[in-house]
Amino acid sequence: MTNQLYKYDNDFLLESGKKIKGFHLAYSTSGTINAEKSNIIWIFHALSANSNAQEWWHGLVGVDQFFNPEKYFIICVNMPGSCYGSIGPLDFNQATGEQYYHDFPLFTTRDMVTAYKLLQEHLAITKIHLGIGGSMGGQQLLEWAILDPLLFEHIVPIATNAVHSPWGIAFNASQRMCIEADNSWKLKKADAGIDGMKVARSIALLSYRNYHTYNEAQQGATSETKNNPIDEVVFRAETYQQYQGEKMARRFNAFSYYFLSKTMDTHNVGRNRASVEEALNSIQAKCLVIGIESDILFPPSEQRFIAEHIPEARFEIIKSLFGHDGFLLEYEEIGKVIQRFLNGL
Repeated sequence: MTNQLYKYDNDFLLESGKKIKGFHLAYSTSGTINAEKSNIIWIFHALSANSNAQEWWHGLVGVDQFFNPEKYFIICVNMPGSCYGSIGPLDFNQATGEQYYHDFPLFTTRDMVTAYKLLQEHLAITKIHLGIGGSMGGQQLLEWAILDPLLFEHIVPIATNAVHSPWGIAFNASQRMCIEADNSWKLKKADAGIDGMKVARSIALLSYRNYHTYNEAQQGATSETKNNPIDEVVFRAETYQQYQGEKMARRFNAFSYYFLSKTMDTHNVGRNRASVEEALNSIQAKCLVIGIESDILFPPSEQRFIAEHIPEARFEIIKSLFGHDGFLLEYEEIGKVIQRFLNGL
């Protein structure tokens, strides 16, 4: 795998009407483009991941996996606003010479895709064999397949939607409120709001999993014995939430978390177009839409809606205990479903 950086030095106009003086995108590639340029796979990552798809989707991407770099040329770009190499809130604003922090400009889903398109043109890629992404990554994939209907031969949006729901926005808003309630959030320093982000991540996890996930894996207490008084019992579900918040704080910052959640809230493929339905209907790629049966954040009804409005799209439901996170964990079943789709079965 090769990590690379694309720099765009001209003014870049955002959907908000604001201009920024260029941007940079961190991206990773593995494999080699064949002579026909017919083996390109473009992977879109979700909110807190990075451009190394072999790291976070290791059961689906890598040598001897379904997306094998010995067969495919695989590319994944770190989304703007993230903290894994692309332009983000801790970078310096070229117009002011100071770090952005709270003044980082909002990239909508469509802005992100417009930036990716410049990279695509820079790499002289004219056809993508398959685009795939789950959750926020699936939102970007749909937007790009609408913006450029002839670019993708196949698309596989997973556990995603065409318009971010009030339910999803409410979860994101609640997480931002946690960050805003952190007394350090208003400070201009890299770790501002980090304790609030730990709580935000705890809330997010509830939407990524579900009742049955916790009931299966987080029963009982970590310190419960017959001699312990009840007021000293520490439950596994509580320590798990704390652990997930701490884990996130070791690899992310509150600024990226805050602004990427705002990006997700902007997602609406019908904005400034005739309608959501007509936007989806304009997609010409062969499409497989995958939903996770137990997903409470992006319920299967949202994927069914997508499939109903993309011409000749296939719709598959995957059973999983893990809720929304099933799109990351049920890689064996996802690979089988994609194989059948590509084989026309």
